[in-house]
Amino acid sequence: MAAIELNSVTKRYGDVTALRDVDLVVEEGEIFGFLGPNGAGKSTTIDVLLDFVRPTAGSATVLGYDAQRESLEVRKRVGVLPDAYHVYDRLTGLQHVEFAVQSKGADDDPMAILERVGIADAADRKVGGYSKGMTQRLVFGMALVGEPELLILDEPSTGLDPKGAREMREIINEERDRGATVFFSSHILEQVEAVCDRVGILMGGELVAVDTIDGLRATVSTEQTLSVSVDTPLDETTLDAVRAVDGVSQATASGTAVAVTLEARSKAAVLNTLEERSVGVEDFSTGETSLEELFMAYTDGRSTARVEVSA
Repeated sequence: MAAIELNSVTKRYGDVTALRDVDLVVEEGEIFGFLGPNGAGKSTTIDVLLDFVRPTAGSATVLGYDAQRESLEVRKRVGVLPDAYHVYDRLTGLQHVEFAVQSKGADDDPMAILERVGIADAADRKVGGYSKGMTQRLVFGMALVGEPELLILDEPSTGLDPKGAREMREIINEERDRGATVFFSSHILEQVEAVCDRVGILMGGELVAVDTIDGLRATVSTEQTLSVSVDTPLDETTLDAVRAVDGVSQATASGTAVAVTLEARSKAAVLNTLEERSVGVEDFSTGETSLEELFMAYTDGRSTARVEVSA
């Protein structure tokens, strides 16, 4: 059973189309990253899943339940960290978690939840005095109450320092290992790349790609940097021969270090060119295309490729 399934979901607000014929399957037990620029429709998608808004057309199911007709069943099984959340300044952190435990009919130890998210020492402080990062940890802890089958996290690392972001990633991995599914919407691409099994890219209300990050790298034609260590400095003739290799856009040399900007398919040809000219290759490495580069390739119009959603 899929944890999340959207079938031709469209949402219009008057003349504005926030989502257009979105089809998406998120499998049980995976961490799925949901990416897109501001206004792409990410928050609208989450609102549809939680029945905060109704789609104009299409349908959504969450954990096998119709997101609109069976929304109460969905909410019993889902933990949510929303992008725009409300806390009660006059209540303590402990009181917030106690309320979440009571609301879900769970038997979690509130102090254990606060300890897990790193704010147990502030349990008895009123939340109005919490920093942005502490509040983010608190709401994340409330989302963890009741061991939810699905975690929906909208910009979960907002306000967190690098240590806090790393600790949150560790908890997310622990939840996946427990068997939960994680739907992870974020603008911080490094966080998504570090934790997600697959990613989806939403652009202008349309889902333009769904795949693993490695799969996206294979689909998008983006250049890489090949760093080569050679046994002797290159002469200009050899360097020109490297530049002439199909797919190479730039080649420079400094002593025995050679840097070549090229398409992935051209790596072997560059190494062969060096060897044909009796240049000994002692070591080489390729810088992988970052998620940021892949994201830009899809969202700035350089790529029109669409990756089919796996069933």
